[in-house]
Amino acid sequence: MKLLITGGAGFIGSAVVRLAVARGYEVVNLDALTYAACLENVASVAHTPQYAFEQADIRDRAALDRIFAAHHPDAVMHLAAESHVDRSIDGPDAFIDTNITGTFTLLEAARQYWERAGRPETFRFHHVSTDEVFGALPADPATRFTEDTPYAPRSPYAASKASADHLVRAWHTTYDLPVVLSNCSNNYGPYHFPEKLIPVMILNALAGKPLPIYGDGGHIRDWLFVEDHVEALLQVLEKGALGRSYNIGGASECTNLSLVTTLCATLDRLKPRDQGPYRDLIAFVPDRPGHDARYAIDASRIRDELGWRPSVDLEEGLERTVRWYLDNEDWWRPLLARPGVGQRLGSLGSLGSLGAPK
Repeated sequence: MKLLITGGAGFIGSAVVRLAVARGYEVVNLDALTYAACLENVASVAHTPQYAFEQADIRDRAALDRIFAAHHPDAVMHLAAESHVDRSIDGPDAFIDTNITGTFTLLEAARQYWERAGRPETFRFHHVSTDEVFGALPADPATRFTEDTPYAPRSPYAASKASADHLVRAWHTTYDLPVVLSNCSNNYGPYHFPEKLIPVMILNALAGKPLPIYGDGGHIRDWLFVEDHVEALLQVLEKGALGRSYNIGGASECTNLSLVTTLCATLDRLKPRDQGPYRDLIAFVPDRPGHDARYAIDASRIRDELGWRPSVDLEEGLERTVRWYLDNEDWWRPLLARPGVGQRLGSLGSLGSLGAPK
C-alpha cells in the first residue's frame, strides 16, 4: 500500500512515517515545513526506497493535484495542522486557514483523484483529530469522551479541528468519499516539539529555569504515548469501518501538577541537580483563557472493534521520553531558537516570557 501522509515531518506524523516504513508501506511525506516541522524526525527512513518527500502546503491545490498524479496513493492519512492551543489564542487566523481551508482543499484534491481513478473501494482518507473538539468534562471520573459526545470546542484550535472533522464527515455523506476518523488524547514521547507541556518541562528543568504550570495545576489530561498512538492510527486505516470515528486514549489520566512532579522525580533519578530537587523549580502562573479543566477518553470502540489498547503506561512512557531528551540534545537544541519557543503564548499579553503549554 502507498500511503500519503500530510504533516509527516511533525511530531505524530513523523512517528507514523517511521512505523509505516517499518511495516512495509510505501510512504509519501507531504509537509510544508513550517516552524514545528523537522526533517530530522524522519532521517532514519529518508534514504529507504519506500520513502518520498514532497514539500507542499495543503492549501495549495495545484501542488496537491500534482502530488496525487505523480504518486498514486492508495490512502491518505491527514495530520497536517496548526496544533498549539496557545498560538491559536494569539493568532487564530493561521489555524482557520490551515486546519479548515487546508482540510477542504485536501479533501477536494483527494475526491477528484479518487473519482478519476474509478472510485476504488480500497481507497481511504483517514482524518486525524483531537479530543479537544469535545470541550471540557466534569470532574466526575466516571465520565469520558465517547465518539457520540457532542462537539463543544472552546479554543480557536479546537474549533478549527472540529470544523475539519465536520468537513470530512460531510464529504463522506455527500460525495461517498471513503473516510475514517480518529480523535486522540494528549500525545507525548520522542521528537515532541519543545513548545508543549512535557518537553518544555524537561528542557526548562535541565536549564534550571522555572517550570510554569497554569493555575493551580489541577487540569486533568489523558496522556497517550506517541508510539501507541501511531499503532492505533494504522489499525484504524487498515480495519476501521467507513464513515466511523475512533477515540484513541492512553488510559493515563492525571493532573498537570502530578505529571510535572513525576517528571521532576524521573529527572532526579536520571540527572540529579546540585541545587536540589527539580520540583523546587515549579512555578504557578496565571491560567490560559478558556482552559478546559478535564479531558478523558473512552477507547472501548477501538478496543472492541479493532483490538487496540495502549501498551505503555505513563510512568514507563515518561521515563522513556526523559531518557530520549537527555540523549538527543543535538536534536532539540537548535529548535529552541525557532519563533515563539520558550515564550509565554496565549495569555493575551498578560505575562512576559514564561512558557506554559497545554
